[in-house]
Amino acid sequence: MKITFLGTGTSQGIPVIGSTHPVCLSNNPKDKRMRAAILINIDGLNIVIDCGQDFRMQMLNAQVTKLDALLFTHEHADHTAGLDDIRQFSIRNGAIPIYAHKRVLTNLIKRYDYIFDDTIIYKGKPKVVINEVTLASFLIQNIKITPIDMLHGSLQVYGYRINNLAYLTDVSSISDKEKEKLQNLDVLIVDALRIEPHPTHFNLEQALDLVDELKPKRAYFTHISHRLGFHNDVQATFPKNVFLAYDGLKISIV
Repeated sequence: MKITFLGTGTSQGIPVIGSTHPVCLSNNPKDKRMRAAILINIDGLNIVIDCGQDFRMQMLNAQVTKLDALLFTHEHADHTAGLDDIRQFSIRNGAIPIYAHKRVLTNLIKRYDYIFDDTIIYKGKPKVVINEVTLASFLIQNIKITPIDMLHGSLQVYGYRINNLAYLTDVSSISDKEKEKLQNLDVLIVDALRIEPHPTHFNLEQALDLVDELKPKRAYFTHISHRLGFHNDVQATFPKNVFLAYDGLKISIV
């Protein structure tokens, strides 16, 4: 399994428009972050989790030419606003299977009615196959996907476990029952927004506590705000198996 961090930033990205915060002015490429998303390549399949406003550039940067499935964690714009840009994949390879909670699908159908309305005939529009996700595990071809039920403030969102990888973004709490699905991980990817507490995201302390509790072999933090600090400074404070992810980072699980 090969994982590419397509984006590791918050809903505003880094740099934030008009900000003079030192991290936003940094010249280190690792301090420049697009909206959070990942690409998972497993057994020849390309699975992307979330497609925000930066989806087009993320696909170009990662040189992705084939998309086999698109999973959504929730309906917020920084995780869905790039949906129209899957059109080139569907033109080349046929309708793209998308997977999401029923509430999220309803939201997408409302916002992107032209995609989902079969009476609107346009050769260039994205073509999708809708798959409703519940808490039951499901297969994408022969790959098992296990949804993780979480809260993003008061909003229910999904994380996903694929083999021994778990991707948990936009999370502020996880029940003990759901944590049972997160045992024996090779890689845990989790939200770590900033130093200060936040009502809808794990802050750094909470993310480190989850790593300490679940004890994955490796952990990577994503959905990072400029308020977390400079990449190199923050990374220097971590245990040896914990990493601050950055855009374009590639890792593998054997």
